[in-house]
Amino acid sequence: SIQAVHDASESQRLELFRALNMAPKGTESLISMREDILDALKASSGLQVVDNDLLHLFRSWFNRGFLEIKRIDLETPAVVLEKLIEYESVHEIEDWTDLHRRLEEDRRCFGFFHPVMPFEPLIFVEVALTNEISSNVSELLKEEVNLENGSAPTTALFYSINNCLKGLRGVSFGNLLIKQVVEKLEREITSIQTYATLSPIPGFNSWLINDLDNLDFLDDDSRRQIKTMLEQPTQEQLTDSKLKKLVLSLCAHYLLKIKSRDKPACPVARFHLGNGATLSRINWLADTSENGLKQSTGMMVNYVYDKSTLARNHEVYEQDDAIVCAAEVRQLLPS
Repeated sequence: SIQAVHDASESQRLELFRALNMAPKGTESLISMREDILDALKASSGLQVVDNDLLHLFRSWFNRGFLEIKRIDLETPAVVLEKLIEYESVHEIEDWTDLHRRLEEDRRCFGFFHPVMPFEPLIFVEVALTNEISSNVSELLKEEVNLENGSAPTTALFYSINNCLKGLRGVSFGNLLIKQVVEKLEREITSIQTYATLSPIPGFNSWLINDLDNLDFLDDDSRRQIKTMLEQPTQEQLTDSKLKKLVLSLCAHYLLKIKSRDKPACPVARFHLGNGATLSRINWLADTSENGLKQSTGMMVNYVYDKSTLARNHEVYEQDDAIVCAAEVRQLLPS
């Protein structure tokens, strides 16, 4: 029978893992186990089948029906707030004062939680309520409240999204979280008209270092200038107007033309474009932190989530591998 075939083909490990999951803190232990397996995979490829089994189970246990979306604010238990500081990987939370600022009334933070792990965020997103699409994360994170004269916000800017548990890598949360946050904000703050991101470009400098000599549209002088910059990128160095034009052009080339399996090589671009967002703008000197300069010479990207175009954008991206972007981004491409 079909049931007999299923029983014979299913790994006995799955039954063991299901039994372990029933024990106190069993889910957390299995997530921790998978984290260790992921660390050991390179040295021991035989563990891949064990990893596949755990990932299969996690995708069913952490599906949409079980996830709870919660707003994280200053009333949230301290044990959860401490996790935010620990897991923030996009823009480091320096201390409790910095965290307090990110949870004030002109900010929102939402996370997904699972009922068996009520104090462990699985993923969280930080949102700034503003009156414009910001082009600089340093200004966005500073102490002053962005809303002038107490006016109602017109823009929700997603500036940091963090998957928290390495052991749940491969379980997709981000797309669903953004959709649910947009729905919540639409109900709560009717003045918001624009939903956008201020996103990093984590692989840009690494790509440039590896592929610079293969870019035949660059002359020798341009290559030398970029190599000097890449050795030790500094904010002062990047004030050169010629270098700015050159690097913005290379960034547009990276985002629009450099592919991995027919999709953008940039993982952040893959995520937002796959959701149907529009690549709206590349921002120069948007993140001048040490990490921002190191990973993308300080550049960041705005992706805009326009409900009227999301479905169409998603369709052409998935079916035709087409990237929907603003004209000003396409005009940056090397001629």
